[in-house]
Amino acid sequence: MWLIAVAVPLLPTIILLSSRYRVKVATLCRQAVAWALKLVRGKVCVRRTHAFVFSQCTHGKVDSILETFDLYAKTHPSLCIGPEIGEALDEVVRRVSPSRVLELGMHCGYTSVRLLRLLPPAGRLITVELDPLTAELGEEIILVAGFKHSQFQVLTSSSAEAISTLHLNIEPNSQTSEGFSLVLMDHDPQQYLPDLLALEREELLCPSGCSVLLINRSQRAEGLRETLDHIRARADFYFVKTELHNISTVALSGYNA
Repeated sequence: MWLIAVAVPLLPTIILLSSRYRVKVATLCRQAVAWALKLVRGKVCVRRTHAFVFSQCTHGKVDSILETFDLYAKTHPSLCIGPEIGEALDEVVRRVSPSRVLELGMHCGYTSVRLLRLLPPAGRLITVELDPLTAELGEEIILVAGFKHSQFQVLTSSSAEAISTLHLNIEPNSQTSEGFSLVLMDHDPQQYLPDLLALEREELLCPSGCSVLLINRSQRAEGLRETLDHIRARADFYFVKTELHNISTVALSGYNA
């Protein structure tokens, strides 16, 4: 009885604490579920995208592969940049006419194929993808499009790790001092600025001219804003050439490492 007598006065406090922790626990549970669903859906999206494109496109036909990607994206979640951003990308590639391109963030190979089809015969693409599954399936799509391993290389690692070893992945017969004349960033926007600075340190940006394309996915825009603020603060080094809703083009105004 005395336990009940002691507990009754404490009952409001116990209920209050229980309510507080119930909200916190519920919030944590929701966050965990959301994270798990995001992870699972991301994997499923990659597999389903690949399966659809692989089975529905005409193998060896680049335009067919891009059109099949776009068709899939009309009715399914997709990480592809799509035709609108793709056309803006095409315009930059045609203007820059790069011989060496670095792509950070592969996303099933859509952008890789789009880039490769506009490179000169001796041009080469190095694409970096953190997720092994995405890298594997994206590489298969590139090969299905008709491109050869001599034209591209897929690095499965973080962007930071890849940048630190990129000199080792550039053909020894080429002039490595030229660096990349086009860099496309479509990975984690929080890495845009650190990776840009790392490319400078490693002297991987072509001193005779380099354009950096920053893809903006609205839900991840904070890192992009920080990068653009940094770029605008260095007008002697960079300038923002174009800034559309989903893509920003940054050019080097005089690269001296």
